[in-house]
Amino acid sequence: MPKTENFQWYVESVAPGEVHGHAITATLAAGESEFQRYAIVASELFGKMLVLDGDTQSAALDEYIYHEALVHPACAALERPERALILGGGEGASLRELLRAPSMRAVTMVDIDGAVVDVCRRHLPEWSAGAFEDPRAQLVIGDAKAFVERSSERFDVIIGDLTEPLEDSPSHGLHTVAMYEAIRARLRSGGVYALQTSMAGPHNFHLHARMIATLRLAFERVAPYCAYVPAFDTVWGFALCGATDDPRSEQAARRAGVYAAACAGLRFYDAEAHRALFNLPRYLRDAYAAAAPLT
Repeated sequence: MPKTENFQWYVESVAPGEVHGHAITATLAAGESEFQRYAIVASELFGKMLVLDGDTQSAALDEYIYHEALVHPACAALERPERALILGGGEGASLRELLRAPSMRAVTMVDIDGAVVDVCRRHLPEWSAGAFEDPRAQLVIGDAKAFVERSSERFDVIIGDLTEPLEDSPSHGLHTVAMYEAIRARLRSGGVYALQTSMAGPHNFHLHARMIATLRLAFERVAPYCAYVPAFDTVWGFALCGATDDPRSEQAARRAGVYAAACAGLRFYDAEAHRALFNLPRYLRDAYAAAAPLT
């Protein structure tokens, strides 16, 4: 066992019979908003970490893997994405990544929890890296579901940087067929929706597969993809919805390479990473064929 004299331990319950432990050196912020409990802790291995309701959301060491994987396949699927919407996205890192796209002119971020956004801006400024101050960015503190249902705007890209559809999650109502259809209605012709779709390891893919099944009731084309995120200690799932070209094609990989070369500061995403993201193991492909949609 590791020595613990100089550490406290943050222990995350991932599933029945599975926990992840992180030795932490400090708690930088902790509290409870109207919607969820939050904490920002410091880990010797992963650096600063954002924790919501006891679950790791991102860590300094590898948040770029998650956020680049979430955002850039969607942007690369389009010729010149100019307008984007983020549902959730409290840390501001998805906003940061969307603003890297050379053609991007306006990004709206809608997050329900202003307290979490504020604590991230105060303690995790490197996550947003000035994105909140960018004149192309608009921050809306409010209900993303209500925003989508009431808005008449159309977007090239919509990003779902939301918590998982668990019963106690503020994002629970954003993962229904009706909501996915409402999101699709906010896309311009040819636009794409990309979102995180929970854990996708060989022992914890069941919610991920059900999310994919639900998305396929709302979108004609849904392409699941995955990346290993060390701070989560598992493969993490995503989905690209509505893209007209098959993202598994060599043409899509070449386009991803051209797009990534034009984006300053990327550390994860390029043509080779794109190929790897969409190259899925058989256990997942079999799971998609058998999964029941969320109810």
